[in-house]
Amino acid sequence: MDFFASGLPLVNEETLSADAATEEDDEVVAMIKELLDTRIRPTVQEDGGDVIYKGFEDGIVQLKLQGSCTSCPSSIITLKNGIQNMLQFYIPEVEGVEQVVDDELEEKDANSP
Repeated sequence: MDFFASGLPLVNEETLSADAATEEDDEVVAMIKELLDTRIRPTVQEDGGDVIYKGFEDGIVQLKLQGSCTSCPSSIITLKNGIQNMLQFYIPEVEGVEQVVDDELEEKDANSP
């Protein structure tokens, strides 16, 4: 209750989603983000995972899988057959989808014995 009484904003710049479309996004990126938010993310979240938009370059959409999707053996099938097919169906500019992993995880795995 103290927070609400303080008059501070409920949402600030830091809490806004990196996936939300911005004015700087071109039309294709905006369509990708919209499709992720309205069709793909809710389905993935039903299974305890999440998908985060990381970029779009040379026809390839870069996504990061989170939650139960990171350890799920069928996550590649979800990525390629589910997400990629849907994006390509609605957005012809999309040529493929690739999974992005955190740099920290890559470094940790590289330094493991």
